[in-house]
Amino acid sequence: MRITLAQIDSDDDIQRNLGLVRTAAEAAAADRAELVVFPEYTMYEKRAVDASFAAAAQPVDGPFVSALAELAATLRIAIVAGVVEKTDADPRPHNTLIAVDGTGSVIARYRKLHLFDSFGFRESEWIAPGDSLEPVVFEVSGLTFGLMACYDLRFPELARRLADAGAHVVLVCASWVPGPGKVDQWRTLAKARAIENTCFVAATSQASPISIGTSLLADPLGAVLGELGETPATATFEVTTADVDAARERNPALRQRRYNPQGRDGSVLL
Repeated sequence: MRITLAQIDSDDDIQRNLGLVRTAAEAAAADRAELVVFPEYTMYEKRAVDASFAAAAQPVDGPFVSALAELAATLRIAIVAGVVEKTDADPRPHNTLIAVDGTGSVIARYRKLHLFDSFGFRESEWIAPGDSLEPVVFEVSGLTFGLMACYDLRFPELARRLADAGAHVVLVCASWVPGPGKVDQWRTLAKARAIENTCFVAATSQASPISIGTSLLADPLGAVLGELGETPATATFEVTTADVDAARERNPALRQRRYNPQGRDGSVLL
């Protein structure tokens, strides 16, 4: 099947961002893609997370996701996008990824587990972490996709759990903050997650200046099949289960494991 990575430059104007989504999704559909993947914080983004994110937050059945669903149904294309999700459980919103299928139904929701409390940032001051450790996967056209958000990429356990849950493609939706070495780290980590799990990694980031851009697709042996620059753009790729099967036959590391790592409390992580 064909998937499109949509690298956009979201800001704090939700209606503008929805227009960017519409334009990119229409381009993806014209390119015969069955899934278009947008970055983290597609709905609302700023250079630094602050109190305005809570004010902008919407429930999953709110107007932004409803507009995504309507667009997906109109174009008959699946959409993955990042939203700021309002909940009753915490005054802080969640950093959430939503998957909508080509009929307009919400088929997956992933709340970011690992918040970006690193490199001088404190995302957790304004955003609530996800509360479920279950891997979030969904299917489109016979392929299984797993969801991760930005800083999650630095934690190999999550990608492994997605692979064990059947993911042929791990989707990383990000707003990867610029800085010394950050492009190399992004590229290296995406390739590593692909190699470790012999699956595709489709990593979409916000465009410059808030983020590094550099959205990319790594194949199940870690080769980068295509990469965007810093500015807004889209790129469409073919991904197949046959590619994953062939890679896992050539490199059967997943089925050669002889242990399951455990958490600090003794719980099995894999």
